Amino acid sequence: MRLPILVALAAGLVRGQAANTLTAAEKSAGWVLLFDGKTTAGWQEVTGLPFPSETWNIEDGSLHALNPGHGYQDLRTLVAPRSFEFQFDWKIAKGGNSGVKYLVQKTDRWTNAEGLQARARGLEYQLFDDESDASDKRKLCGALYDAIAPSSAAARPVGEFNHSVLAVRGGHVEHWLNGVKVVEFETSSPLVHTVLAKLAGGGPVAAESFISLQNHGSPVWFRNLKLRRLDR
Repeated sequence: MRLPILVALAAGLVRGQAANTLTAAEKSAGWVLLFDGKTTAGWQEVTGLPFPSETWNIEDGSLHALNPGHGYQDLRTLVAPRSFEFQFDWKIAKGGNSGVKYLVQKTDRWTNAEGLQARARGLEYQLFDDESDASDKRKLCGALYDAIAPSSAAARPVGEFNHSVLAVRGGHVEHWLNGVKVVEFETSSPLVHTVLAKLAGGGPVAAESFISLQNHGSPVWFRNLKLRRLDR
């Protein structure tokens, strides 16, 4: 286990720490808070348009994905790091499906029978209610979506907050879930290029990109969104 991950996990699991705050140790280590729990500052609709208030709101100190019945859009950060560690707490509703997108190749905005859609296309840290369907291991919680199954089942029961860390250090990527490293890979892997071709149309792996929170039509809540850039 590498030292940056140790710091990240310790920062995310401090008992008694108020939600959406940074400790002195986190600030000293270079962490920045991406969501204050009260406002949408620092977040946009994934294509760069203003925050989509019809499909996201702030609930109990969390960014909360809604499904109003006429479409749903992903969110994006304003920052676009190259190498970074991103930690976040999240919970999902029964039967839910969501994710965190990174190394995004492109974005799409269109309208279908369900209404207006806006999506990030890239690699995805999968968030999922594993009890709803465990038939495809590559789509379980913590997976590199549609490519690499998590090494173990580390998610907490539906309705409880989980703690995740996404680490991208150059071409090396790790997914952590509740203190367990569940996925590890190199972006140079042929498998990564195969999944990008399927999900994003192919092309080289993005050198840097924003981070995106997915609205897949399922209730999901995000809080304690913290970033440490490693590319400075």
